[in-house]
Amino acid sequence: MENFAELKIEDKVYKLPVVIGAENEKAIDIGNLRKETGYITLDNGFQNTGACKSAITFIDGEKGILNYRGYPVDELAEKTTFVETAYLLVYGKLPNKTELSKFSAQLTENSLIHEDMLHFFESYPSKAHPMAILSSMVSSLSVYYPDAFHLFEDEPDNDINVPRLLSKIRTIAAFSYKKSIGEPVVYPKREYSYCTNILNMMFSSYTRDYAIDSFIVKVLEKVLITHADHEQNCSTSTVRLVGSSKVNLYASICAGICALWGPLHGGANQKVMEMFDKIVEEGHSIDYYINKAKDKSSNFRLMGFGHRIYKTFDPRSKVLKKTCHEMVDKYGVHSRRLEIALKLEERALTDNYFVERNLYPNVDFYSGLIFRMLEIPTNMFPVMFAIGRLPGWIAQWREMHTTSPFKIGRPRQIYIGENKRHFVPIEERL
Repeated sequence: MENFAELKIEDKVYKLPVVIGAENEKAIDIGNLRKETGYITLDNGFQNTGACKSAITFIDGEKGILNYRGYPVDELAEKTTFVETAYLLVYGKLPNKTELSKFSAQLTENSLIHEDMLHFFESYPSKAHPMAILSSMVSSLSVYYPDAFHLFEDEPDNDINVPRLLSKIRTIAAFSYKKSIGEPVVYPKREYSYCTNILNMMFSSYTRDYAIDSFIVKVLEKVLITHADHEQNCSTSTVRLVGSSKVNLYASICAGICALWGPLHGGANQKVMEMFDKIVEEGHSIDYYINKAKDKSSNFRLMGFGHRIYKTFDPRSKVLKKTCHEMVDKYGVHSRRLEIALKLEERALTDNYFVERNLYPNVDFYSGLIFRMLEIPTNMFPVMFAIGRLPGWIAQWREMHTTSPFKIGRPRQIYIGENKRHFVPIEERL
């Protein structure tokens, strides 16, 4: 039996279908609202608007749940690799040995970028932000791979653009970093795993090979897995909206990277570390900043605390908190910033002000600390986030293009400007 919600407008009652999701989440379908009533809904920031149906990721912010294709994120972080998780998100299932072997081979075969693209890196200013370079280079891939303009309606599971982009983004990211520090690029190695190659390309040089540490590689795997998708967030919605014009995958992902760059989104962990830098520079006590955060008249905000979706705990932060403390136990505390972070964490978790408001350390707090311990520079934090989020973006883009009905994104608005008026010649204007 179909359920309906009733909407009464000017003494007339309209029936709106109720949609119930797989996890019993409920929505009111207003797809025909304007056609039937002449009204639209107003929802600034789309905080209460479902833009699509999706089978990729489920979030319950009240209970602290994040599942990829039904699998809890903490299980995937502990038991799988980033490549397996990427396959799961994009293709809807965990790969068997044959599928994983083929997918891994495709990633290896597509790890290099066209040599001509190296000239692009030479043209960027020495202080260019790696995110700016990353977005431009990803967009440029569509020039070298014109087949990206042909959608994959016939054989969606054989679309080469998926492993091609997943593989090349790590190479572009590492090359962007090398450009920012003025060092020659280091090419990917066929025998290395996905995450090992990222670290090797970033930290090896002509004079020093990166010492491969399996523990560190697994740490990076966990960070990327916990960032792999997060439902219809700002950057994912951007990928879907841009992709709804049927532009190629690379252009859609470029738009997502630009959206992710913002400090309210993927740039948040960079802001966390900049806060620690400021605390070290100013030299005040931890209590000083705790009290400033509580003071409503203060403009100071503790970055990396609380989350607009998760109201109890962020399951990603639980994974990364454990990982962060494992790194501290293994390697020790070797920086003033890490020492400050751990003290802030301890205070916030026991202070009633933070506990009552659910202002717990979030995923950005711990990912920033982990990246710093991995010796990844602050301006590369959002780039690493983009690498992790790429499988989710691709999965969402593919789902949108293979789901009916397909519609170009076109939000409405409520106009609040001037009413109709007529042009007045400049000589007559007051």
